[in-house]
Amino acid sequence: MIIGIIKEVQKYESRVSITPEIVKKLLKNEHSVIIESGSGDKSFYSDSLYKNAGAKIAESSADVFKESDILFKVNPPNESEIKQIKSNSTVVSFFQIKDEVKNIPHYINNKLSILSMSHVPRTTLAQNMDALSSQSNIAGYKATIIGADHISKYMPLLMTAAGTIKPAKVLILGAGVAGLAAIANAKRMGAQVYAFDVRPVVKEQVESLGANFIEVESDSDEGVGEGGYAKEVSDDYKQKQAELINETIKSMDIIISTALIPEKPAPILINKEMVESMQPGSAIIDLAAVNGGNCELTKCDEIISHKDVIIDGRSYLPSTMAQDASQLYAKNLFNLFNHIYNSENPLNLEDEITNGSLILNNGEVNNEILSKFLEEEQK
Repeated sequence: MIIGIIKEVQKYESRVSITPEIVKKLLKNEHSVIIESGSGDKSFYSDSLYKNAGAKIAESSADVFKESDILFKVNPPNESEIKQIKSNSTVVSFFQIKDEVKNIPHYINNKLSILSMSHVPRTTLAQNMDALSSQSNIAGYKATIIGADHISKYMPLLMTAAGTIKPAKVLILGAGVAGLAAIANAKRMGAQVYAFDVRPVVKEQVESLGANFIEVESDSDEGVGEGGYAKEVSDDYKQKQAELINETIKSMDIIISTALIPEKPAPILINKEMVESMQPGSAIIDLAAVNGGNCELTKCDEIISHKDVIIDGRSYLPSTMAQDASQLYAKNLFNLFNHIYNSENPLNLEDEITNGSLILNNGEVNNEILSKFLEEEQK
């Protein structure tokens, strides 16, 4: 199988879908690799490294599209790229169905297959294929560093001859992979850390990292969705949640919000009035910005200030650590590819990982969420 890699052209994107190390593994498994010149430059993987690993260097993306059977990407192909993909080939990338519905007819008409790194099931067997987790881990880590940079305070407790400086207070909204990474790094930096999540089951994880878990009093686990993800909660719960967050954020220096619901807009957890009740000089790092944000005032990929509160909506934090992010993503992608296209039983739709990740199979819909989106489009 010929595997193609092209430059990621999305704004702010610095990652590359495979590294020279993974090229060697693919060649060992009797695949060929063709990569557009310069694809790894922003991640500090030069053409010479890929060439020495055994990849063929192409002068343009057109050459890659022409030769490859399967395309490895970080972001989904844009409209121009989609038109160049060969019929009956496969694309592997992060793929949010709600954002890509408009392009689905072209995929279907050209009998393309889509493997989505965003839809790898959250199972023990699939842990080493879970790119959402590996990239979210980076985002959570980096968010604490950015938050510390935004505020004009120390993070840890500091005792000096001139007096004692109290530690910064950090609130993490959402204790998934990104949230837990943020908690761990904020604690390492010496901050006083608090965390909130609609899923009571994560309380033990939060507290094991040394953070204080704040929770809405409830008799049910209504915030726990399929696969352990958060899901939308009732209006009554939302009201209690808003009151709790409103009271808590008044004393916080940094808020890192990470709350996401798969294939839906991010829930608004911080409204304008809450922002205006925060301390001057405090900061919100909104990791849900790409899906609308957890803060009402967030602007995706912008840093703004409202009433002396900084709101950072950058959605590309993993890309700011492109070398490590690419290394982890490439390993995730290779493990998924190796699992799905194994020599014993390739593309086995009875396999949970294959079936969950395969959105389109030779132009045929293989995902319930996509089917529903397409039905809505036709109404």
